[in-house]
Amino acid sequence: MKPIDYDKVQYKDYARGRAVNAEQLRVWVDAFAAVLPEGRPLDGLDLGSGTGRFTPALADAFGPVTGVEPSVRMREVALGGPPHPGVRYVAGAAEAIPLASGSVDYALMFLSWHHVPDKAAAVRELGRVLRPGGRLLLRGNFRDHHPRPWWLEHFPRGYEADAAIFQPLHEVVETFTSRGWRVHDFRTVTEPSGGTRAAMLGRLRLGTLSLFGQLSASEAEVGLARLEAAVAADPDSPSPTFAEPLLTLQVG
Repeated sequence: MKPIDYDKVQYKDYARGRAVNAEQLRVWVDAFAAVLPEGRPLDGLDLGSGTGRFTPALADAFGPVTGVEPSVRMREVALGGPPHPGVRYVAGAAEAIPLASGSVDYALMFLSWHHVPDKAAAVRELGRVLRPGGRLLLRGNFRDHHPRPWWLEHFPRGYEADAAIFQPLHEVVETFTSRGWRVHDFRTVTEPSGGTRAAMLGRLRLGTLSLFGQLSASEAEVGLARLEAAVAADPDSPSPTFAEPLLTLQVG
């Protein structure tokens, strides 16, 4: 995929474009709880925490969380939000996590794995910071298990361009299992609707999805125009839901 520089444009609108409501957060936290160890509190790592859309909810549910994010601007947005006693945000990346060895019980990577350039180094670092038996919650798309959101079909090369961003599931699994990890769980989660079709169109217009970094300007313009015409027929109906993959891996 073409790399995306979140410090240039994306940070401005990311929190609005990728917002999750309270019901959506509850569904995701419940899904995470189902695959995490039962003990509480747990020390957590939100790796690729961005603007902090999940970090406070993780702290509320499971215990203290460190959000690690390479983008200066995205961290600034996160730090500008309401303070949480169980949350801190620090600079770092998947290949260089600024935490002590064996210091966390779990890590969440929510749609950030595909941004990691050196995946082997990331696996090593995750294995270092997780305690024995620690788990990685990898909410990633996979080329061969790719969601089909209702709006994607309106973009030229939409599905093809979006799926190409991600690795096949077996490739991701092999990256970890060849280094001593094991698969703990694989499931799909259906996130509740985020609002109306018109509201989803508004968020898409902010251009905060990785897809827009792969399409040409004309392809994005054509897709949004097609989508606008489709939404105009029924703007107030709920945005349809779809199943999203969640892979849980265990170290040691």
